[in-house]
Amino acid sequence: MSLRTHPWLVDHAVAGTVLLPGTAFVELAIRAGDEAGCGRLDELTLESPLVVPTEGTVSIQVRVGAEDEAGLRRVSVHSLTGEGQDWVRHADGVLAPDDTAEVFDLAVWPPADAEPLPLEGFYEGLTESGYGYGPVFQGLRAAWRRGEELFAEVSLPEDVADGASGFGLHPALLDAALHVGLTDAEQAGRVRLPFVWSGVTLFAQGASSVRVRLLPTGEDSVSVQ
Repeated sequence: MSLRTHPWLVDHAVAGTVLLPGTAFVELAIRAGDEAGCGRLDELTLESPLVVPTEGTVSIQVRVGAEDEAGLRRVSVHSLTGEGQDWVRHADGVLAPDDTAEVFDLAVWPPADAEPLPLEGFYEGLTESGYGYGPVFQGLRAAWRRGEELFAEVSLPEDVADGASGFGLHPALLDAALHVGLTDAEQAGRVRLPFVWSGVTLFAQGASSVRVRLLPTGEDSVSVQ
């Protein structure tokens, strides 16, 4: 992987450094689960950032362990930056065979009784806070609030949307689905990135735009549909 083979990664920088987004680790783990007959990413914890070099390439390896008595498998993502270097583990988690998940319906849109949220200057504000989201990752198109619930429309730019079919869910699209959670004023000046994922199930693949519902489940956690 490199900025030459995946040029859209340059649009995901934090404090001036290009990092592989956490959503890309999710994509890699889910794809591995497909090969292993595991339809749910039960848990994935990001342990260390993967810096994408400005020059050259980085090798990526996804390892899936043997099935245990419950049908679960360990999954981990590693990188290698050059000859003579050791493989570095960046993420570790569990794959599960059960792909059942809560049924939800976002067909009514915009959601009833939800109030629109202003987005003017939103990404400019994130840049000032340390997020280096380029055009590919600036996917938040509209947002609403209903009580604690947040809703959003997110989409990929046209020049990237054509390649969305090559992914389960394009990492830039899933990343943008989380951005509505950064619209609150109290987020100003804080860089918050997802590092633990639980119960991830992919219902369809290749989307270039999605409707999103976020609901806080704790001080630092949300559910995403």
